[in-house]
Amino acid sequence: MKKIVVYLLVFLVSLGFVSIWFLQGFEPAWLADYRLAFLCILMGGVGGCVYCLRAVYLNYSVKKTWDDDWQPWYYIRPFLSLVCGGVSYIFMKAGLLILESQQSANSTDLGFIALAFIAGLNVDKFISKIEDVARATFGIEKSRSVSDQDKENSEADHL
Repeated sequence: MKKIVVYLLVFLVSLGFVSIWFLQGFEPAWLADYRLAFLCILMGGVGGCVYCLRAVYLNYSVKKTWDDDWQPWYYIRPFLSLVCGGVSYIFMKAGLLILESQQSANSTDLGFIALAFIAGLNVDKFISKIEDVARATFGIEKSRSVSDQDKENSEADHL
C-alpha cells in the first residue's frame, strides 16, 4: 500500500511540475499549437491521481478493506485518466460534448480543463457518457464491458 501511495504522489507531483512548467510558457515550439489539449491530458491525470489517493484513504483507513488484488488498478488508473483527459478535449473540440448552450465572447479554456479533470476523476462514468454520445450520434451500441459494469458496478463497490 505504501508503494502505491508513493507512486501516486510522485505521479501527481510530476504532473504538477509539468503543468507549472507548461503554464509558464516553457513548452516546446512543436507543442504550442496543442497547448489546451496537453493541459487537458495533464488535468485528466490529476483527476485520476486524486481519485486513486481517495480510494487508498477510504479502503485502507476508513473501511479497513484494503485488498492487494486491486494494486494493478492503482498503477494503471492514472494513465487511463490521462487518456480520458485527452479524449474529453477531442469530444469538446468536435462539439460532441457541450458545456454551455451558446459560446460567449469572454469564454475561457477553463471549461475544457474542468471537464478533463472530471473525465480523469470518474473514468467509468466518462466512458459511459462517451458511449451514450456514440450511440446517439453514430448508432453505436455500448461495449459489453461498460454494459456489464453498469450492472455490476464493481469499481464503485471497491470504493
